[in-house]
Amino acid sequence: QAHLDEGTTTLAWVWRIARADGVTFGFTDHDRTLSFDGTDFEPESGLTASEVRSGSDLSVDAQDAEGVLTSDRITETDILDGRWDNAAVEVWRVNWAATSQRLLMRRGAIGQIRRGRLAFVAEVRSLAHVLGQTVGRTFQASCDAALGDARCGVNLEAAAFKGSGAVIDLLRDRAFTASGLGTFAAGWFTFGLVEWSTGANVGRRTEVLGHDVADGIAVLTLLEAPVRAIAEGDGFTIRAG
Repeated sequence: QAHLDEGTTTLAWVWRIARADGVTFGFTDHDRTLSFDGTDFEPESGLTASEVRSGSDLSVDAQDAEGVLTSDRITETDILDGRWDNAAVEVWRVNWAATSQRLLMRRGAIGQIRRGRLAFVAEVRSLAHVLGQTVGRTFQASCDAALGDARCGVNLEAAAFKGSGAVIDLLRDRAFTASGLGTFAAGWFTFGLVEWSTGANVGRRTEVLGHDVADGIAVLTLLEAPVRAIAEGDGFTIRAG
């Protein structure tokens, strides 16, 4: 408060972002790196902040953070791949001349991300957005359990429901022939789930649109093409759906 009362201030916005994959990033709109609480807040991203909007009701308050896509820490591919979706955010107001003078302005999560050719704008939603999410069980005429979950009881780790293979040849951006699945009948893995174990998409999951067999070789068609291109030799695990 004493610093604010001086009239001339040395203040900066600082963001600490923790993604769902456990990776933590620090950014600032200051022109040099700031550090506190074990995190380095880097200026290279070019992040700038809008005003903080807050209301007295339970509506979702938001702030926009705008940045460029030239940093190797924020790439268009990662944004498209969903790696920044719902990442936890802390927004700080910091005296860059003495970082011990700082105030946590809000906690929230990354919401909508709008992209251009060279820049992006990320919405920082307040914690009130959690109140608008649907939670609980859905009741319907057919079974509402997800195949393989605790209520379903089907063990998708059993050999009858699970296979492993590798890409032999690419047919299209989301279709390929695969090794290792020759014992499974056509259609067995339709609506199933592919989890990549090697290659550029390692750790990512993709739904299967179609499972065919041609000359004893499995042909898989994915519901969506992965953001990172599939390559010959990429390994995967597939489970029935």
